Amino acid sequence: MRLEHTISAVAAAVLLTACGSGTEQSAPSSAGEAAAGGTVEQRRPTPRLAVTYDGGVMILDATTLEQIADLPASGYLRVKAAGDNRHVMLADGDGFTVLDTGTWAKEHGDHAHFQTAPPKLTDIRITAPEPGHVVTHDGITALFSDGAGTVTSIPSNRIGDQSAPQSVYTAPHPHHGVAVPRADGSLVITTGDETVRTGVQILDAQQRQIADSTECPGVHGEGAAQDAVVFGCENGVLVVRGNQITKVPAPTPGYARIGNVAATQAHPVVLGDYKVDKAAKLERPTRVSLIDTRTNSVRLVDLPASYSFRSLARGQFGEMIVLGTDGRLRFLNPDTGAVIGELAVTEPWVESTTWQDPRPAVSTLGSVAYVTDPATRTVTAIDIPTRTVLRKATVTQVPDETAGATGAQMAHQ
Repeated sequence: MRLEHTISAVAAAVLLTACGSGTEQSAPSSAGEAAAGGTVEQRRPTPRLAVTYDGGVMILDATTLEQIADLPASGYLRVKAAGDNRHVMLADGDGFTVLDTGTWAKEHGDHAHFQTAPPKLTDIRITAPEPGHVVTHDGITALFSDGAGTVTSIPSNRIGDQSAPQSVYTAPHPHHGVAVPRADGSLVITTGDETVRTGVQILDAQQRQIADSTECPGVHGEGAAQDAVVFGCENGVLVVRGNQITKVPAPTPGYARIGNVAATQAHPVVLGDYKVDKAAKLERPTRVSLIDTRTNSVRLVDLPASYSFRSLARGQFGEMIVLGTDGRLRFLNPDTGAVIGELAVTEPWVESTTWQDPRPAVSTLGSVAYVTDPATRTVTAIDIPTRTVLRKATVTQVPDETAGATGAQMAHQ
């Protein structure tokens, strides 16, 4: 899941406030409004960043990196944007909880008022054994339960509403899967069971099959480009456009896994990982894949360092970003794959063989990239267009996953 429809005003707000800071600071435990406990009207959208750690979630002001709140929670926590620019979905062992980051836009005729309040864990919870992928698409948020094989779809603009309508689809077999909801009520969903995953199918609004493909062994991950959705396979990708599913083979023979992708509806080319050693307990790849949904082709790009599954991100205008284990953030041309710039952000690091362990990671919000470093307990904000550090802060806990909320109006679907 990515933050689609992020507007330029949010990035501008971040840049106006943070420009020229470039300094490290320690994030305090609270902000004035949190202490006051009330709603505050702001001049412009106030983006916030949720950062998980072992024991809870920190909420940071995404501009200043000041800590707004620390919300205790138990279990192995994962966090994804909920699709409404205000809430994020917090996953633990058996479900999703809606977390209100406390920043939003209130529409008022031809304009909006921007408000903030103390963040909080809401009472809204979706039961989902082994909660997995969260996807926002066409104004709908889909939550996948690996343990039950269920997909719960909720209108993104009502994700914080206890009475919001929910549509539930149950796959024939539970599996580690992902589903993409569409505006016409149809659903693109992976197929498989607990031992094997084979492809995707398209279901209409009555949950009847429109199309399917079994040409995607080990199907994993998804990304929505301009007018297509990409699913990764162990021998290439599937590209779904409308009700047509096209298999795009990998450029190298044999095992060639694309399992993590970063896409944006601002650009037709999808960034993916690329692994070729099926026997490796942990492969440390040094090539990324560029999946062109216009030509249904895959191009490989060699990089000077390996990366992890949390190393791929996209900027607001389609910029491709890869965080290497050499500590450098690389910016790639989304059409050619050429490295157009790089920036040292962390010290060199080694990826743990335990995937749940925290590791340096990159995420984006508008035109700002955020890099977390567990070794130093820091979060660094980088301006994507200029490829410069805006601000760096030490946080109170070891950071793990991140998800942002812009606080801006949602784009009308």
